[in-house]
Amino acid sequence: MKSVLLILFLGALLLVSAVGAYWLWTDMAGVEISLHGMIALIGGLILTFLVGGGLMALAFFSSRSGHDQKVSDAEGIRPRHRKRDDH
Repeated sequence: MKSVLLILFLGALLLVSAVGAYWLWTDMAGVEISLHGMIALIGGLILTFLVGGGLMALAFFSSRSGHDQKVSDAEGIRPRHRKRDDH
């Protein structure tokens, strides 16, 4: 039940954000974006989502494959502190 409510809440938040963005976009009078600007904007959005999704996929893959644990368990990574003799 919690996951259904979370999905509904996030969907509503996405819808409100999209409607607000559309409203702001159409309300800006006197601002025009050419075809090349629109292509660059859409291309930048797609590239941003691809890079973000790819990095998240790499983070999940690295975590599940155990590579992160191997690095943190390796000897010599953390410096060993010697006890100082206070004389």
